[in-house]
Amino acid sequence: MQFSITNLESNVSDGGVVIAHYRIDLVDGEYSSGAYGTINFTPDSTADGFTPYADLTEAQVIEWVKEALGGDEKLAEIEAALQAKIDEQKTPATTSGMPWVTE
Repeated sequence: MQFSITNLESNVSDGGVVIAHYRIDLVDGEYSSGAYGTINFTPDSTADGFTPYADLTEAQVIEWVKEALGGDEKLAEIEAALQAKIDEQKTPATTSGMPWVTE
C-alpha cells in the first residue's frame, strides 16, 4: 500500500494541523485501487513534541494518519478492501453493454 498526503489544513495562529487529507493506493500489475479520506486533529502547540507546520514531513503526517486510523489491524482491513476491488477488476462478476451494439 502506498500512502500520500494530498493536503493539510492548519491553524493560522499556531500552525497546528487540524485536518490531513490522505490517499491510499494499492497496485497489482496493471490493476489498481485507491481510497481517499480525511483525519481531524486537535493540535496543542504547547505540548512536548509539537512540530511547527514548516518543519512537518510527509512521512511524519502519514504516521499520524496511520495511528489515527487505528493501527495495523485497520490498515490490514483497508488493504483487504482495496485488494478485493482489484480482484473484482481482474475477474468481474458483471459486465455492461448491449449485445446488439458492436464497436
